[in-house]
Amino acid sequence: MRFQDYLQTYQPLVFQTFKNALESGRISHAYLLSGEKGVPLLETATYLAKSLLCDHPNPLACDECLSCKRISHHTYTDFILLDGKEGQIKKGDVQEIVGDFSKTPLEAKGIMIYIINLVENMNVQAINSLLKFLEEPPANTYAFLTTENETKVLPTILSRCEKLRMLLIPKDVIKKEAIENGVKEEDAELLVHFFNNADILKEKSMDEGYLILKDLWLRTLDALSKDSATAIFVFESGILPALNEAKKKSSSSFVNMQNYLDLLALAFKDALSKQEKQSVSLTSYIQKITILANTLPHLGSSLAEILKIRSILNTNINSSLALMHLFLYITEENL
Repeated sequence: MRFQDYLQTYQPLVFQTFKNALESGRISHAYLLSGEKGVPLLETATYLAKSLLCDHPNPLACDECLSCKRISHHTYTDFILLDGKEGQIKKGDVQEIVGDFSKTPLEAKGIMIYIINLVENMNVQAINSLLKFLEEPPANTYAFLTTENETKVLPTILSRCEKLRMLLIPKDVIKKEAIENGVKEEDAELLVHFFNNADILKEKSMDEGYLILKDLWLRTLDALSKDSATAIFVFESGILPALNEAKKKSSSSFVNMQNYLDLLALAFKDALSKQEKQSVSLTSYIQKITILANTLPHLGSSLAEILKIRSILNTNINSSLALMHLFLYITEENL
């Protein structure tokens, strides 16, 4: 499905609002795209940016011309992306935008665009620098900001942007479409909890980082079916070092501690549902979920600890020590 078709079908408000802005020539200098985790916020922001620069818009970006491809490959000189998913955005990052965009545009179209993905991951100094730039942007400069949690965005930023709310498509719709597009059911069941777009889900199902993380997740579930000493040995000597090594070497953004814990939380939620004789979402993994449910009596407290560690991973803590603590907690509670 073309991205324009995705917007028109599943995000009609975003599509119509931006289409009207393009046709009327009344484009806001800053847009804030908001939506729940999994909604393709960055992909949408990038597509809307392309629509301002596309050589053959109809009415939005064609996604095939040279300008569109240069945006995709990050080789368009007057385009900057700051991605809060990769770490905290700092003052120096924003000052790079301010410095570059205070000069004359280098590209012939004379339009400068920047995207800040997940603005809630900016520090205070970066926010202050951004506010000044949003208040008095240079001519022909456009911003696309995104957030998964609008309540964490300062009112002063909200007031300077036109807000575009993206809808969450039901998971069963995404899963069905992904499977019809050739994604294995076992992968669709996992990835639908991370991506709310079937095309992106299909792409990620072949991603090296996802395949590594899936393997480590399965090894973790197997380890938790053993006795306490064996489980701790397998995690400390095999799984944790492999996870750290994958983080260093893999170019995939999917390999991180947060996604590993999200996968673990999915399994524990399903195992808890199995204990309570309720339906599970990971039906392709029912054998492992059943073993988990039968092996670990204190799933509720273990799940709470997983979510607790997940919530503090973005702070300045040693993630390896945090995961080791978590695994010791789970084994001591249950095995």
